Amino acid sequence: MRRSPRRDLVSGLTVAVVALPLALGFGITSGAGAQAGLVTAVIAGALAAVFGGSNLQVTGPTGAMTVVLVPIVHSYGIDGVMTVGLMAGVVLVALSLLRAGRAMSYVPVPVIEGFTLGIAGVIGLQQIPGALGVKAASGGNPAVVAAKAVGDFAGHPHVTSIAVAVGVAGVMLLGSRLRPTIPFSLLAVVAATAAVWGLGLSTATIGHLPSGLSAPSTGFFEVSHVGALLPSALAVAALAALESLMSASAADAMSVSERHDSDRELFGQGLANIAAPLFGGVAATGAIARTAVNVRTGAASRLAALVHAAILALIVFAAAPLVAHIPRAALAGVLIATAVRMVEVGSIRALAESGRGETLTLVLTATVTLVSTLVNAVIVGMVVAAAVAVAKVSTAARLEQVPLHADLPPADHHAEEQALLGEHIVAYRLDGPLLFAAAHRFLLELTEAAEVKVVILRMSRISVIDSSGARVLADAVDRLTKRGVLVLVSGVRPEHRRPLDALGTLDELREAGHVFTTTPEAIAFAHAHLAGAGIIPAPRAGERAPAR
Repeated sequence: MRRSPRRDLVSGLTVAVVALPLALGFGITSGAGAQAGLVTAVIAGALAAVFGGSNLQVTGPTGAMTVVLVPIVHSYGIDGVMTVGLMAGVVLVALSLLRAGRAMSYVPVPVIEGFTLGIAGVIGLQQIPGALGVKAASGGNPAVVAAKAVGDFAGHPHVTSIAVAVGVAGVMLLGSRLRPTIPFSLLAVVAATAAVWGLGLSTATIGHLPSGLSAPSTGFFEVSHVGALLPSALAVAALAALESLMSASAADAMSVSERHDSDRELFGQGLANIAAPLFGGVAATGAIARTAVNVRTGAASRLAALVHAAILALIVFAAAPLVAHIPRAALAGVLIATAVRMVEVGSIRALAESGRGETLTLVLTATVTLVSTLVNAVIVGMVVAAAVAVAKVSTAARLEQVPLHADLPPADHHAEEQALLGEHIVAYRLDGPLLFAAAHRFLLELTEAAEVKVVILRMSRISVIDSSGARVLADAVDRLTKRGVLVLVSGVRPEHRRPLDALGTLDELREAGHVFTTTPEAIAFAHAHLAGAGIIPAPRAGERAPAR
């Protein structure tokens, strides 16, 4: 924190200017109120800055968390939201102690992009009532609520609210393209507030805000509600962990030498979420937009995030009467512009061009986010991504017929004899993973082999084999044996013996002496077998027989 205090002070001030309208807007949208949004930004922002694992992360209320909190408010009220936040904080601390930070890095990019796109859509829909100046109808589905708001607006149009919302959103979107370093969100909100107040226009405002922070209290916590709220708490914890670690990773990517500690970041976010509800706040996460502003304005240490929290605390204590005059439609415009800026068109286009599987994962995740919950969206996205990955892995497995002469020393067999062997022996090389997805295709290919006397399976290039692959291999050997084909196996790797031995795949072949270390040994055995059966001539007198 002593490296560049001046840069940190400037960055902290800039982030606070950007964070103020977002904290107010997300607090209102969550249903907990503007005061709750500010309290969350102050308490969670300060604790996460001190105890978190990133030097540049900025924590506070976010749009993604708002999406999860809105249904909880409708079902359990404000006390339920605070209880969920506290429980989620405990879960995050437990995850940090279990060293679960690295596990979050395994979430595929299409899933992340899909639910980010879905969240942007939900945030935009949630702002429709505020932007139109009508009261939001009860209900958890944002599309239904937005549709009802449009109907109410059509019956009683309120031009001032929609003009304020569109104006603020337009200034933010256009201004960020022309001068990205200028905090147009705050400038637009100030201008809208001044216009509404100066012209005496009629539109809903934030209203009275208490000055200062309330004393910490656990009065909201009801032990009897813990069981019912546990699924929601787990969802909030998972989202907080994922979004915070994504934001910390983004900060690392934008800086030169910073690297965050994932487990410590979970610990800091856990403490932040435990403390914020005690003061009347809601669940918080690392905020990607605010963190990006922090890095781009030159922050060098945690001091910047602490300054951001301190300035917001000063606003809570000294400027609450001024904040009360901000039109709700202005904050709706801020969040609509934020939702639009969340959509990374370039990333979505790149994923769409990378393959159908990635596109399907992204679209399904975004769709489920809009019509259901974020937890269901992530589950669906992970399942689809796993299926796509398995399908790709299965196509990597190959069954290739290889010529025998590549494994026969020239001195052992004449060209005519090699050709004769090739008429009766076929060798297959198994390449890649032999997993359940590829196993049945492998079985069909192998059992469709031509009418030969001997089949040699070369297994040294199998990268991995599971129980399904081992079972299918056993079925293939059994089918070939019943057709009178001698099956020989070569090159079994030590790490593959466990699934093969567990299912007894090669037990009969091993007892019969049909499992070999190398392919030339298997070919020599096949040659002797065919010669003994009179199918090919035995070695001529004076000629060296092939080694066994």
